[in-house]
Amino acid sequence: MSLPQPVPPSWKDLGKSSNDLLGKDYPFHGTSLEVKTKTPSNVAFKVGGNRDSKSGAIAGDIEAKYTDKKNGLVFTETWTTSNALKSQLELENYLAKGLKLDIATSLTPDKGQKSALLNVIYKQSGVHTRGAFDVFKGPTFTTDTVFGRDGFLFGAETAYNVTEGKITRYAAAIGYNAPEYAVTVHGLNNLKTFTASYYHRVSADVEAGAKAVYDTKATTSGVALEVGTKAYLDSAAFIKAKINNSGVLALGYTQALRPGVKASFGLALDTQRLNEISPTGPTHKVGANIVFES
Repeated sequence: MSLPQPVPPSWKDLGKSSNDLLGKDYPFHGTSLEVKTKTPSNVAFKVGGNRDSKSGAIAGDIEAKYTDKKNGLVFTETWTTSNALKSQLELENYLAKGLKLDIATSLTPDKGQKSALLNVIYKQSGVHTRGAFDVFKGPTFTTDTVFGRDGFLFGAETAYNVTEGKITRYAAAIGYNAPEYAVTVHGLNNLKTFTASYYHRVSADVEAGAKAVYDTKATTSGVALEVGTKAYLDSAAFIKAKINNSGVLALGYTQALRPGVKASFGLALDTQRLNEISPTGPTHKVGANIVFES
């Protein structure tokens, strides 16, 4: 008798462990600040601001989120400094178990830009599928499905332009997830870009991962490779490091200063230009992120 299969990850979460290890907690692109608060009436507020270290531009947003866990309802409203108004309504496990409805809209009055995306997500033992309809872009219908059994994962995605009557994008992926490691291979951009990622929890305090990307349409030959690691210093702090085949070394340090206060610092060094007085192109970067949460 076979054991019940867990719900597999969604299409966008295939390879998530490796992507998070190599992509998160490296705030070297600028300085950012987040303030998060919650009310007794299940309303959460978040205010965020970011200063880009390259352009010096400052952007921010304010977000309000109402959650009704009993009925599986989440409503989010966001207003950005670019005067974009974003709304999202989520309803999960209300009409049927495993079914989630998601409506996301955006409006920028100054530029006359608008978007509306309707998502239907269904997940059960061994399967996780999604259908999305982009009302104003195309319109385009996108669907993706991931099947999982005994740790093996198989997924595919396709996008169909309703107006043009043709498939505009397709992709496929295969992977294997175990409690301590995960391996994922993607074929993206109509199977023209291939990625392979690996994640390994070496111990309770150490994680390691790598990602390789091969683009058949790239102007430069070869495979882009990135490897990284994460080590917990104690229960309140960890460090991260990664390096790619271009010689860019990135370091990250995150520390919980006190309950509700977290600080992260990032540094990126172009090791091939360390001795240049006036380096050109990608150069060294430094940044920080501070989060206050109550």
